Amino acid sequence: MGAKGKNFYNDLACRYGYEQEAAKIQELYLAGRRQEAMAEVPIEFIRQTSLVGPEGYVAERIEAFKEAGVTTLSVSPVGSDPMGSFVKLRQMVS
Repeated sequence: MGAKGKNFYNDLACRYGYEQEAAKIQELYLAGRRQEAMAEVPIEFIRQTSLVGPEGYVAERIEAFKEAGVTTLSVSPVGSDPMGSFVKLRQMVS
C-alpha cells in the first residue's frame, strides 16, 4: 500500500468501492502493522480481483471476466506446480 499520495493498489480498491477499507489498510500498512493490514482486505475484493480457488470456480470467473469485456489477465501462478497451473489456465481461456 506504499506511498500515501499515489498508490495503484489503494486507487484500485477505491475504484471498486472500498474507500474506507483502503484507507484503513493503508494506515495499518504504513504504520508497519502488515499482518493487521492483510486481515482487513475484504474477501469480496479478493474475489473481484483474483482467480483463486478450485478449477471450476476459476473457470466460472474467467467466463464472467470475458462477459464483462476483459481481454487481458495478468497471471502469477503459485503452488507446487505453477507451470501446470498456467497450462490449465491457458486451456480455460482458449
